[in-house]
This record gives sequence, structure tokens and C-alpha cells, in this order.
Amino acid sequence: MISTLHIRNIGIIGDLSIDLNNGLNVLTGETGAGKTLIIDSLKIISGGRFSKDMIRKGETNSFVEICMYEPESADAMDGNIIVSREINSNGKNMCKINGRMVTVNELKTFMSKFIEIHGQNDNQTLLENKYHLKYLDGYIGKDLSKLMCEYGEKYARYQEILKELKNNYGDEKERERKLDLLKYQLNEIDDANLNENEEIELEEKRKIMMNSEKISNSLNEADIAIGENSIDNLSEGIRALEKLENIDKKYEQLSSDLKSIYYELQEISRDISSSKDDIYFDENERDEVEKRLDLIYSLKRKYGNSVKEILNYRNEIENEINHIENLDDFIQKLKKELKQIKNEMEELASKIHELRAKYGIQLSEKINSVLTELEMKNAKINIHVDYNENEFLKTGKDEVEFYIRTNLGEDEKQLSKIASGGEMSRIMLAIKTVLADTDKMPVMIFDEIDTGISGKAANSVAEKLNKISKNHQVICISHLPSIAAIADYNYFISKNVINERTNTNIKLLNESEILEEIARISSGEINETTINYAMQLRNKKVS
Repeated sequence: MISTLHIRNIGIIGDLSIDLNNGLNVLTGETGAGKTLIIDSLKIISGGRFSKDMIRKGETNSFVEICMYEPESADAMDGNIIVSREINSNGKNMCKINGRMVTVNELKTFMSKFIEIHGQNDNQTLLENKYHLKYLDGYIGKDLSKLMCEYGEKYARYQEILKELKNNYGDEKERERKLDLLKYQLNEIDDANLNENEEIELEEKRKIMMNSEKISNSLNEADIAIGENSIDNLSEGIRALEKLENIDKKYEQLSSDLKSIYYELQEISRDISSSKDDIYFDENERDEVEKRLDLIYSLKRKYGNSVKEILNYRNEIENEINHIENLDDFIQKLKKELKQIKNEMEELASKIHELRAKYGIQLSEKINSVLTELEMKNAKINIHVDYNENEFLKTGKDEVEFYIRTNLGEDEKQLSKIASGGEMSRIMLAIKTVLADTDKMPVMIFDEIDTGISGKAANSVAEKLNKISKNHQVICISHLPSIAAIADYNYFISKNVINERTNTNIKLLNESEILEEIARISSGEINETTINYAMQLRNKKVS
């Protein structure tokens, strides 16, 4: 549900915050006070179009922000989702969801999960077939969901098979060319006889070769510095200390320490002499290292950034070669699987169609019953469920579309052919009333859905809005006392002038104020008679 709506600099709205509640929220007020601007703001935050003319005169930007409480949504933070949209006079948009920047299209897609707006010109979902299918499937519910889940799994595999069959390397000549290339690459890598750690070892060896003279000179200097004299001097020192070992243990320890140094120095001297012998490389050996590294670098340019990647690629092309060489068998297996899965999908699609056709009749009857209550007695909805023999769709093989006959003696036609916005609004209300228990949309907004109706139809509209509000947050702009009387929360929209600027205000009404507002919109006057009438309407809500 929307918990807070904040609007700044849209039309005559300067800075306005509205705390909304669950259930039925009804907004009333005088013409031109800004009711429609509030709905326009909700359209803007839902990713709708925005005209620069809507920016408040003298300002450079408009801003709309809502806080929604949706504890079960994965997008919520502590149960809340904060969405904002700022639009500048230069046309630039800044949209955010929980502080994260998004595009207008991303905002529209995101908000479509939470808010539906219905009004004289905002029933676009009624005109699109994909929503007709969604309405029907939502009404059917769990009887359909298991079949759809099973069909969906098979449809995904069906698409994979079609893709694999399409990517079969074209005709025979193309396959041969591909095979020749892959075999050439495989042979080139195999002939190199690569070892995964070889490059590192060769790099280290080349580094030593390039610095061999420097290494040789330094080792010679170290060898001379240590030399026989140093070792002999240590030996003499050891013999001298050995003479003192029986006098004091500290001399024994000194003698032991010096012996350790003597043996360690001997070992180091031998290692230096050995290293001097190891640093000689002839030119042929140098050339072999360079050639080997050049080969590895060449293969890396073609097949990977490292020897490991080259070897992985080698395994991939070997598998691909095997795949191409056995492609005929593979294709035959795929075609066999495709035939089997199509038979299974056909069976499931047929069961799905039977369910949709059955429930389509039932849903049509229920909607028509509500339309009668809404004073559209001659209107008849007929849900067409047409089976597509030639094509598997993601949702089965059905094409679902709502048709209507608005007057006796006329042919039925698609809902998109209906010109009257008022009729569309009531049709949508009828559909939403029937689907109230199964529709998962959290927030439904009705903008002057009561235009052009009165009497029994008005009372019926109020009743339907009340029913829908039991499972959804409903926000409704209305001029009818029967709708205002049934509300859980009533808001009064007004305007005033401060410093020669018109501003929209909103107030949550208490019970006495609600009665006065019902009286005002029922007759334009507030007196004892109209207040009593308002009380009668409010008592109907309680009963």
C-alpha cells in the first residue's frame, strides 16, 4: 500500500504530503482544487508521461515521491519501498527506487507490479490481450497453475531444442569449412605439446640468461670474498676456543656457535661454486628458449591469455569436432525429442484450453451480473478463448480476448472499439469486482469512475469499490455522496491563495467533517436536512 505521497511543484500544488491508509480512501473537493493533479502525480511516479507545462509556474523542476509499505516484496527495505521522480524544465528525468537510479522504462515496469490507475482515459489494460489472458488465468487460480508450471518447463526445453537445431552450422559445405578450421587449431595446439607451468619456467630461465654475465661476476666476487682464507681463519678460531671448553661452559657454547657458522659457510661456498658452473648457456640453448616463448605468445594471441586457457580451448574444440562429426545422430535425437515434447505440450495445451474455455464462460457470466448492477443491463461481456492450432505460445495455445455487446441488436465487438470512457471505467470496475479475491495488485486508483452515473448505479459503484477495498488499497476521486459515505478515510482537497500564489491543500476529515462534506456534494448546501441524509448514507456503511 501507499503510505505517503509527496508532491512538489506540479500545477497549483506547491508542496503537498498525503498520508494514505489501507482500505477505501476517497478524495473529494471543489472543481479545480487539484484532485486531478494528485492522480496525475501518481501517474508520473508510475512511469507515465510528463509535460513540461505541468511544472509550477516560476519553478525549474517537479518532484513526486511515494513510500509504499510492501513487507512481502523482495524490493522492500524494512518493509518499505521509496520511489521518487524529479523532472526538470530541460526535460531531464531523475528516477530512483530505494535510492538506486533507474530509467523511466525501468520505473514503469517496476511500478506496474504495485499500482493500477483506472479512469476515463486510463483503462489501457482493458485494450491489451495479454491482460485479458492474465485476468482469466488469475480467476482460474490453482486449478490452472499446476498445468501451467508443467507446460512452462516443457516450453522452455522446446525453445532450447529449436535453438540447437537452428545452430547446426548450416549446410554441409559450411560444416566442412568449420570442421577444417577446428582441426587445424587442434593440431596447432597439440603440436606445441604445451605444459601448464612451462611459460613461467621459461621466463625465469630467460631472465637468468639475459643477466648471466652480471650473475657470473657477482658470484666470482662472492667466491673470492669468502675464499679459502675465510674458512681457514674460522677453523683456527674453532681450535683456539676448543682449548677453553673445559674451563667454562660459555666457551664451549662459543665454540659450538662458531662451528655452526663454519659448516654453514662451507655449504654456502659450495653452492656459490656450483651456481657459477650452472650459469653458462650456449647460443643454441638461448635460441631454443626464445623460440619456445615466441610459440607460446603466438598461441596466446589466438587461443587464450594463458597456457591454461589455451589448453581449455583445446578441449572445447575437440568436443566441438566430435559434435560436428556426429551431428546427424545428434540432430536425429533432437528431432525425436522435439516430436515427443510437442506431443506432451499439445496434450497439456488442450487441457489448459478446456479449463480456460470453461472458466471463461463462468467469468463472463459473473462480470455481466455486475454490469447489470452497474446499470449496464444490455451490456454483455463474452470472453473468447481461441485455440491456435499452428503455434505453441509461452502461455499455451490460447488467444484470449474480451468482447462486448453494449446494446441490444448490435454485434459484439472488441473492447478496444468502445468509445465511451465511462463505459470502459464501469467495465473495468466490474472485472475488478469479480477478481477482487484473486487479483494480486496492491493498489488500485479510480479517477472519477462515477462520472455520468447516479441513483442505483452510483450505489452499486460504491458497493463494488467497498468490496475491492477489502483486499486492496483503493484510492478514489469522486463527486458522489454514496461513494464518499462508504469510504474508510475521507480527504478534502481545497485551494487557497497566499502571496498571490494558488496552492492546493489536503485534509483528512473527522466524522463530523465527513458528514458536512457528504451534505455539500449531495446538494451544494449544508443544513439539517442534508446532514441527516449524510448520516443515513454513513449508517449504511456501518450496517
